[in-house]
Amino acid sequence: MTRVLHVITGLEHGGAERQLALLLRHLPLDCEVATLTHAGPVGEEIRRGGVPVHEIGMRGNRDLAALPRLVRVIGDGGYDVVHTHLYRACVYGRVAARLAGTPLIIATEHSLGDGHIEGRRTTRAVQALYRATERLGSMTVAVSPTVAARLRAWGVRRDRITVVPNGIEPAAFAFAPARRTATRLRLGIPSDAHVVGAVGRLVPTKRFGLLVEAVARMPGARLLIVGDGPERARLHRLARERRVADRVVLAGATGDVAPALAAMDVFAAPSTQETFGLGVLEALAAGLPVVRTACPALDPLPREDAPDAVRLPAAAGPDAWSAELGRRTGRVPVPPAVHRYAIAEQAAKLARLYTGGEPRAGRARPARESIPT
Repeated sequence: MTRVLHVITGLEHGGAERQLALLLRHLPLDCEVATLTHAGPVGEEIRRGGVPVHEIGMRGNRDLAALPRLVRVIGDGGYDVVHTHLYRACVYGRVAARLAGTPLIIATEHSLGDGHIEGRRTTRAVQALYRATERLGSMTVAVSPTVAARLRAWGVRRDRITVVPNGIEPAAFAFAPARRTATRLRLGIPSDAHVVGAVGRLVPTKRFGLLVEAVARMPGARLLIVGDGPERARLHRLARERRVADRVVLAGATGDVAPALAAMDVFAAPSTQETFGLGVLEALAAGLPVVRTACPALDPLPREDAPDAVRLPAAAGPDAWSAELGRRTGRVPVPPAVHRYAIAEQAAKLARLYTGGEPRAGRARPARESIPT
């Protein structure tokens, strides 16, 4: 059986990390994981599922001592494929896989925004390092056509890019009234409150401050944000300034957002810098109406595939958001868009790439070929 090693920067709560854990449950192959940093909660979840997780112990972005350790893990494992996820893992992982002589090296680009990647600015140095190491691999998987276009703008050749969207397990988010009641009780949210919800890392590009401003214009409404990050203190401060601190709940990060989605009445996604929009799909799978700005997963689809996902322009302010969020509430049917991205189908696409069942975007160079400098 084809042996695959997934290399990822870390396994704390995050979109790429959760996506990897989900993929591993559906890939019909012999998979293991290497995390450059430590396993974290998602890593422990993966281990409980029976997948080995190797911790490389990297101490920082420039900890070059991690490279030979990763080369040893790859070489000792005799993997047929190394699949990297997230910027640092792509840089180190492609070099290590090449040194270890891995036949097929794939990278998935999860988080390439317009002017940033995983929260860091895309300086010329960042782009140059990305391009140099990208050439060491066989192909780069983009999670949406939007990301594929950004990769091409960075100088990655079109014939080296293939699109395999993120996947979702719709049944995991099915609405359950008991879960709604329990979650609201745990978070101190009244059972009859109108709850605006959001999920994501607390960073400026998510524009969660706009939601605080919008909810401040909605008497009695609550705002529930699931996620953590550097913007947490600023959001707390803004909620106090707008006198809605008692109506804003920052619930922190979690590996299971389904209970929080059950507690919401409408889902908000004001980010203008999305690479896929997995949170929107999860909300739709939970039967929530959605108000959003950028969502590459939905943008190319016909309106009838997600009729309850209303789009507001990037320039829309708090008044427009409060008006739209206030008029949308209650459960809606799960739309066809959700089932377009079923995880089993996306995992099958990756499995075919690993085993040669689909044309590859590029060809792996022979292991004996020297690495360009």
